[in-house]
Amino acid sequence: MQRWAFFLLWLVAASAAVADERRGQVLFLRHALAPGAGDPPEMRLDDCTTQRNLSAEGRDQARALGRRLRAAGIGAARVWTSQWCRCRETAVLLGFGEPVEMTALNSFFQDRTHEQDYREALAVFLEELSPDGPPVILVTHYVTIQAMTGQRPASGAGVWMRRSAVGGWEPAGKVAAP
Repeated sequence: MQRWAFFLLWLVAASAAVADERRGQVLFLRHALAPGAGDPPEMRLDDCTTQRNLSAEGRDQARALGRRLRAAGIGAARVWTSQWCRCRETAVLLGFGEPVEMTALNSFFQDRTHEQDYREALAVFLEELSPDGPPVILVTHYVTIQAMTGQRPASGAGVWMRRSAVGGWEPAGKVAAP
């Protein structure tokens, strides 16, 4: 019996250590699996039927990712999302509460007009985050993650970023797709 109690205490302490390790960090997460590339020319943000959306496998992937993050000690996180339906659905299915839409997380894959504005807005957002706050999850697109982190995650995968000692942000780990 004492061994189980010790194990449970160790498990709680290990989970708290992981959560503490991720405090103030940001997970740039690519939306879960949505087969295809880009969106149809008639795509509208206010109509999911005009967009490329998550498949059943993508929805399962998003739920599994939320479970994996909680199993790794992330009990609470603040979640922001692109306005694209596949990102919003991924963010909801992670299970960390209602996500907040952020235009700066939107894709510029087919139209680079807003790329610089989005990058600058994200840089300001990141600098305003509390270094002691709970982890932040930003559900977005491949092009946004590549522009902000230099990484190229698969669908449902992401990159943890932490504040660098010399200013700015640096990679702090990866999250593989489930």
